[in-house]
Amino acid sequence: MGALSRPEEVVALVKLRVAAGQIKRQIPAEEHWAFAYDMLQKVSRSFALVIQQLGPELRNAVCIFYLVLRALDTVEDDTSIPNDVKLPILRDFYRHVYNPDWRYSCGTNHYKVLMDKFRLVSTAFLELGEGYQKAIEEITRRMGAGMAKFICQEVETIDDYNEYCHYVAGLVGYGLSRLFHAAGTEDLASDQLSNSMGLFLQKTNIIRDYLEDINEIPKCRMFWPREIWSKYADKLEDLKYEENSEKAVQCLNDMVTNALVHAEDCLQYMSALKDNTNFRFCAIPQIMAIGTCAICYNNVKVFRGVVKMRRGLTARIIDETKSMSDVYSAFYEFSSLLESKIDDNDPSSALTRKRVEAIKRTCKSSGLLKRRGYDLEKSKYRHMLIMLALLLVAIIFGVLYAK
Repeated sequence: MGALSRPEEVVALVKLRVAAGQIKRQIPAEEHWAFAYDMLQKVSRSFALVIQQLGPELRNAVCIFYLVLRALDTVEDDTSIPNDVKLPILRDFYRHVYNPDWRYSCGTNHYKVLMDKFRLVSTAFLELGEGYQKAIEEITRRMGAGMAKFICQEVETIDDYNEYCHYVAGLVGYGLSRLFHAAGTEDLASDQLSNSMGLFLQKTNIIRDYLEDINEIPKCRMFWPREIWSKYADKLEDLKYEENSEKAVQCLNDMVTNALVHAEDCLQYMSALKDNTNFRFCAIPQIMAIGTCAICYNNVKVFRGVVKMRRGLTARIIDETKSMSDVYSAFYEFSSLLESKIDDNDPSSALTRKRVEAIKRTCKSSGLLKRRGYDLEKSKYRHMLIMLALLLVAIIFGVLYAK
């Protein structure tokens, strides 16, 4: 009933469901492309939806770029692979992309299928234009080398944290900027802004996924920097215990504050995009990130279970994000929601407030703000509106399926 208690989210949810059905009908007939798009839906349904914002040629390039990096990440994450085997694979992965005969079985579930049938990804890669191939090769080479470095190195300092996130996500920002440029749809964005686009998303995911990652069996590597968490606990895993809740939340707020430093760069990057399909592709995940930061901030539930944006709000963001006005409005509202949760007794509160105020100032100075009414808490709507929403859903589905 969560979504139904918010009538403004119901139509967006219906549109999202229809879009998901359209994706399945648009999967190409060729085996390699069919595998690529089917696998994309299985390893990331949200990305499979967002990628539909792009034109066909660029969509194919980004799809393969994503799957290549997912495969590389699968090798990095598989703790059963000995380092003397793993390191050469990571460093040489950019070469394997050109070889449809190369195969290395690892990972689990959908990721194992991706690795077992990686020849199909390679086949699709070889059909891309040379500009796309070179961009994907460059980023895969640099990312593989960076991953190899951190296999043998823990994330101790904030500089380490930034460097690791650069290798696994900032380089994705570089790659997307290069793919946009290769497609002739955008000027080549600066590396600093491209890097921040990746770091903001990656840091948000690292924060949100703390409990899932710390409880993973076999034990996975953690990327919260010791420089931050050691101020609040003797061991990173201590933060999940209820008796350490106060310190855990303080550490969480420190981590969110660290992530917020990238938000203004992200706004600058998005404001320079010329092509609306590229813009929507980039903007939707960034709004999700600032919204997730607002949800996670000062929220002990990050250490107790799954904390994420509700589906109805996600659907609204996907449906309503069409211009920089929408982006500025979303960043302003989510930053304001985060600001309302700041406790002045929190050790990071002054810096958090400073960064939130800078984001809000950038959004306000655009002159493009409009009210979206995004909320993260319980609905304010009454039961009568719930009934109206149900009636609206019935009408929409009736019209859609009558066609």
